[in-house]
Amino acid sequence: MKRLLWVCSCLFWVSANAFAQLPDFTELVEEAGPAVVNISTTQKAQGRLGNLEMPQGIPDIFRHLFPQAPRNNPHANPRGQSQQRSSLGSGFIVSDDGYILTNNHVIDGADHIYVRLNDRREFEAKLIGSDASSDLALLKVEAEDLPTVEIGNSEKLKVGEWVVAIGSPFGFDYSVTAGIVSAKGRSLPNENYVPFIQTDVAINPGNSGGPLFNLDGEVVGINSQIYTRSGGFMGLSFAIPMNVAMEVVAQLKESGVVRRGWLGVAIQEVDKELAESFGLDVAAGALVSQVVAQGPAASAGVRNGDIITEFNGKPVTLSSDLPHLVGRVRPGSDAKLRVIRYGKAKTLTVKIGVLPSEGNIMASMRSNSSSSALNRLGIEVGSLSSTQKKQWDTDGVIVKQVRQGAGANAGLVNGDVITMINGAMIRDMGDFDGVVSKLKAGSAVPMRIVRRGAPMFIPLRVIK
Repeated sequence: MKRLLWVCSCLFWVSANAFAQLPDFTELVEEAGPAVVNISTTQKAQGRLGNLEMPQGIPDIFRHLFPQAPRNNPHANPRGQSQQRSSLGSGFIVSDDGYILTNNHVIDGADHIYVRLNDRREFEAKLIGSDASSDLALLKVEAEDLPTVEIGNSEKLKVGEWVVAIGSPFGFDYSVTAGIVSAKGRSLPNENYVPFIQTDVAINPGNSGGPLFNLDGEVVGINSQIYTRSGGFMGLSFAIPMNVAMEVVAQLKESGVVRRGWLGVAIQEVDKELAESFGLDVAAGALVSQVVAQGPAASAGVRNGDIITEFNGKPVTLSSDLPHLVGRVRPGSDAKLRVIRYGKAKTLTVKIGVLPSEGNIMASMRSNSSSSALNRLGIEVGSLSSTQKKQWDTDGVIVKQVRQGAGANAGLVNGDVITMINGAMIRDMGDFDGVVSKLKAGSAVPMRIVRRGAPMFIPLRVIK
């Protein structure tokens, strides 16, 4: 009996001690809460759209928290006359003269934006500027002496640190949730310019654009996305780092638009086999599969096959690390690149350009060239016609037939254009035959190809 009482007392002491060590968020919420706002929008929509419901069975993707799809409206005009619909999101005041930060997807397409403060005052907001690439929007209301948040340094965040979110999930104003930082520098699909903060803070539709606080009451992130199978929170939420956000805010205040840095390269991941083919001990870095002609990287001397391992002193471990590092640099600034060029380290200085708008550069390719006999790689290749060279803006040889052998093992397919093998440029059939004849049996070398318009490197292991 005494032993049982002793065990129970120990368990009680451990539980009480653990409880006593849990953080208290009350003071944080009281001080920071008044600067968090609720955002609603109205926009014109055709009556027929009002009868559409949110589709079921949305695939498992990283989805924005705010539901933008039109919802069922029994009062929709069947003849398609315009009507208004509203939506909800969150935001926070960054200056006492009325500047408010939120997500771009919260206000995208809105005709009118309304901001409701903690004290129930409501203002119509003006859109100063927005940036779809970072999913940020800057608003302005005509008011003075507003409560503001304290901006923190997101670079100092540590994995495992407590964080708090305040927002309006499902329209429930000023709801507070807490959790920890799960990871930093997350790259999400189709999100190239934001190194997201991953947390397990409960975030739901309506939290979009709301602040993420550290225990000092400083905003360190903006709640933006979740990973979900159900449409609701499943333990994975993502916030835009505040350091990234404030760089965007500065440009939006200045000009209403964001200009991002541009290097002018196409890159790919370095896997184990590619690392071996390049003679690397570790599979890390961003492999340059194409250098844009007359772009910043080309002017700095970057070459196809270079592996970028550092940018301005910051390591590039994954290829996805590079875009957001480059994007944050002001165009016209100089940056240092550390590259590995076929086993040798080089440092290059590049003047960062302005990120151009994306365009569709893909084109179909026809294969009508003359060909050579099967070679030791087990592939039949042919010369590129002048039309093909112009279409693809490249020299090389085209793969016409793939049989059993090294080429098939490397994943070559008909229509691939071989432009480089083991660092040697392949301009024509003569170059190809000469390089292939000198490859050592059993060696692993990198091969650069262009496939359906996309340049890439693949590892080639010579088997005979």
